[in-house]
Amino acid sequence: MKRDFMFTSESVTEGHPDKLCDQIADAVVDRHLRQDPLSQVIAECAVSNGILFIASRFASEATVDIPEVARQVIRQVGYDREDFNAASCTVMTSLTELPRSGVRDERELSEAELDRIPARNMANVFGYACNQTPTLMPLPVWLAHKLARRLASARLQRQLAYLAPDGKTQVGVEYRDGRPHRIHSLTVVASQWGDSAVTPERLREELYELVIEPAFRDAPLSPDRATAIFVNPDGPLIGGGPATHSGLTGRKNAIDTYGEYCRQSESALSGKDPSRIDRVGAYAARYAAKNVVAAGLAEACEVQLTYSIGQARPVSIQVDTQGTGALSDEVIARRVQALFDFRPAGIIREFNLRELPSLYRGGFYHRLCAYGHVGRTDIGLPWERTDKAEDLGE
Repeated sequence: MKRDFMFTSESVTEGHPDKLCDQIADAVVDRHLRQDPLSQVIAECAVSNGILFIASRFASEATVDIPEVARQVIRQVGYDREDFNAASCTVMTSLTELPRSGVRDERELSEAELDRIPARNMANVFGYACNQTPTLMPLPVWLAHKLARRLASARLQRQLAYLAPDGKTQVGVEYRDGRPHRIHSLTVVASQWGDSAVTPERLREELYELVIEPAFRDAPLSPDRATAIFVNPDGPLIGGGPATHSGLTGRKNAIDTYGEYCRQSESALSGKDPSRIDRVGAYAARYAAKNVVAAGLAEACEVQLTYSIGQARPVSIQVDTQGTGALSDEVIARRVQALFDFRPAGIIREFNLRELPSLYRGGFYHRLCAYGHVGRTDIGLPWERTDKAEDLGE
């Protein structure tokens, strides 16, 4: 039902401790898959102060120096000060090597063989799309990501050299009759290095000029005179990062997906190889939902896939167009089920998920860890294609 409301979503930069953990976990996955595409690996991280803890279970022929992978990520993100840096932080590991269990290359399997590769865990996964933005993402999270990207860019390009890597953004959008109407509020939390901290007044002025204005330059809505703008409303954030607050893999699911505008799985996306259906199923659900909207069958679409252990196909495929569908949800669901392959091995083959880390310089999965696993235009994500929209609309 269309109605009036206000909705907020947030994003964070690469230097947020939770995102640092996600990047390290997925860098470990990337490194295994680059050497051995059939690797099975799960990695999780926790960080606080000067200590980073990595737990990983893997079945792989790859040889990976996991502590060194973590230190490389820390350096790339930009933590190089005394309180937390790649050289002096303590990296603790708990590593378990598992036996290889008959994994086969999905590209070499027949249709019948694909049916015999079941989901290895239970999962409810969700994919969503709507026509609020060019990428078919909800406007609040799309704008929050734009702000966070621009904040990081101002630091990396040394336009604001005093910024530290940790940052957070939030955008509130006012809806009228279910459609974005105006920017209600926006918040930017920017950390600063202690040896170059600036006054709150200067920070606000420079962030507005170099971050906020550029981020909204090509947006469908921009702040107006009544928009509430908050810059570090809780006071200066000196240093930020793991020296200020702890981080954990998978704690930013809303930022990774749709900014809580729709339902989301409870499972983390990062730190898992492509055989984990709770990760790749979410990508397949987004692929289906985006094609439904691109086909003009609905203004908004949520696709829910339910998997059970030991079953190759989802035990349930649900479509909810939130009252915007040109056809009934049941008819659209039947078309989706007929056109998309939601089997775990089918998803891996459709998106070439085992080979992507070798095709992208420096790896693939860790690139997803900041600014969303979906709705991206800076990476050629296979689940962002709308190549099945025409067939869906017939």
